[in-house]
Formats: sequence, structure tokens, C-alpha cells
Amino acid sequence: MPAVECRDLVIRYGQHTAVDGVSFDADGGEVVAVLGPNGAGKTSTIETLEGYRAAAGGHVRVLGLDPRTDHRALVARLGVMLQRGGVYPMLGPQAVLRLFASYYEHPEPPDRLLDLVGLGGVAGTPYRHLSGGEQQRLSLALALVGRPEVVFLDEPTAGVDPEGRITVRAVVGALRERGACVALTTHELAEAERLADQMVVMAGGRIVATGTAAELAARHGGTPALRFSSTPGLDLPALAAALGRPVLEEGPGAYRVEATAAAAVTAALARWLEDHGAPLLELRSTASLEETYLTLVGRDGHDGHEEPAAPGRGRRGR
Repeated sequence: MPAVECRDLVIRYGQHTAVDGVSFDADGGEVVAVLGPNGAGKTSTIETLEGYRAAAGGHVRVLGLDPRTDHRALVARLGVMLQRGGVYPMLGPQAVLRLFASYYEHPEPPDRLLDLVGLGGVAGTPYRHLSGGEQQRLSLALALVGRPEVVFLDEPTAGVDPEGRITVRAVVGALRERGACVALTTHELAEAERLADQMVVMAGGRIVATGTAAELAARHGGTPALRFSSTPGLDLPALAAALGRPVLEEGPGAYRVEATAAAAVTAALARWLEDHGAPLLELRSTASLEETYLTLVGRDGHDGHEEPAAPGRGRRGR
């Protein structure tokens, strides 16, 4: 049985269909990223899985339970990270974590969570005085208090500094290793590519593609290309002559070569760089998730509709 099951989900706001027949599964020990532009339906989908919205059609199950009718039985097994709000502004991280730990029978120790997300140094600082990144890390810690089996993360790295991003990645990796299912939404595609095992790409209320980042690139990434990093300002005409195809410097030291025969091009590239004393710093032969995503949803990526916030979703607790 999947940890998260979504079947032919339909969500409507008045006459507007925000989610139109969405289906996907996620298993325990798997990280799934639900991606899409504003108004794509991803937030409505996740809020339905959390039990905050009722479906107009289809059904969802989390750990085999209906998030609406079985909410009381399910809520203690879920962790929900909100992008903002839901915390008493005058309380510090330690006090907030102790408060929420009191809601659970077998919580994670609050001091351990403080250390895990790197907030030990601001444990007594009121929430309203924390930086945006520190508030995000506290929100992540609060999602973990009850030792959840399924965790929903809303923009977990938004506004987080590089050290905080490393923390988020480590936490998500630890959740995966202990068998929890993690479903996240994010606009930061590089982070999704790092964190997620499976991508669900939505646009206009429907799923337009699913799969790993590599699978999406293979199916939707456009013309095969070889991308590499080296010294800025390489002699592009000479390199193109050696490779037998055009070379483009997309940014300082970032190069792109059409690579319908990637193995042969890679070998010729390595030889040329060595002969010219230039390092090969990075090499990949698939499109990035961002490039694939833009191919799938378009560069404006907006269908003209906003998703209203679920009533009460900013509140935490049970």
C-alpha cells in the first residue's frame, strides 16, 4: 500500500476547476516533489492530502486512511511544514518545540531537534525576531516533533542560507532512510533535483509529467547536449573544430555542446582540454531539471488562476 495515494483527484472553487484528474503514488522511504507554476493546483492537491480540503471527485489516502474522515487517527502520524506562520510570535524555538512536543505521546526531544536544525544558539529568541531562514528551520523542526511517517514540506528551502539548505537536505535524507514518505512543493528546482526521488510536474490543474529528473530529461529535455565547466573564455572556434560541432559559452566558464554522440564528444573534449591546459570541472550529458521543467510548462508558466489558502491551514496542532 502506498504511503500517499492520489486517484483522479478533482478540486473546484466555484466554477473553476483547480485540480482536474490528478493521480500519483508515493511510498515509504521515497521523496516526491510536486512542481508547477503558481496556480497549477499543487498546493490544493497537498492540502487535500493533509485533510484541509475536500475533494470534488476522485479520492486520496494517506497511510491507508482518508485525511478528512480519519483525520483524528491520522494527524498524529503526519508532519506538516508551513512556509510561514503558525507560531506564537513571542515564544522562542525551545519553548515552541516543548509546547508542541506535549501534544504527542512519543515526541522527538525538543533539544535534539534544536541541534538538528541548527537553532541551539537562538533557542530563547522570540520567533518574531528570528531571521526568515531561522523561522523556516523552526517550521521544519515542528514538522518532525511527532516522529511522522508522512511529512509534507512547503517550500522547505525558501529564504534559507546555504548552511540551512545543507541542514534541510540532511533532514530529508534521514527521513527517507528511516522509511518516512516526504512530499514537498518548491519553486527551487535545483533543490528538488537534489532532494527528490520522483517529480510530479503540474500545469493548469493536471499532471504533465512524472518520473525521476533523469527520466524527465530523457523524455522532455529537448536536443541532447553536453554541458561542462572549465576556464572562462576558451577558444570556441578551435574547440568546435576539434569536436565537429558548435560550442556555446552560456555563462562564464559554463559551456554547452550538442551531443547526439555523447561518448565520442566527451572523449574528444577531454583530450582537447588536456592539450590546452584547461581543467574539466563539471560534466553532465542530460538537461537540468530547470530546463526540462521550462520545456514542460512554458517560460511564463502561469495559467492565470491563484489557489486560495485553505481555511485554518496556518494553524498548527491537533
